[in-house]
Amino acid sequence: MIRVEKMDGSRIVLNADWIQTIESTPDTVITLTTGFKLIVRNTADEVITLCQQYKRQMLVWPLEESK
Repeated sequence: MIRVEKMDGSRIVLNADWIQTIESTPDTVITLTTGFKLIVRNTADEVITLCQQYKRQMLVWPLEESK
């Protein structure tokens, strides 16, 4: 899950696994696999970085629990 900021300033938690595309138009538009579109204040690069961090965390977390 990643935290993003909507255009009205509110913050939401988004399931990164549901992201299909991220566009800069110039606003950042996130399209989910459901077809739902969300416009956020975060840049496309920021959203990508958040997704990468989330994926890394999901790979490391099971290894840490097995110790």
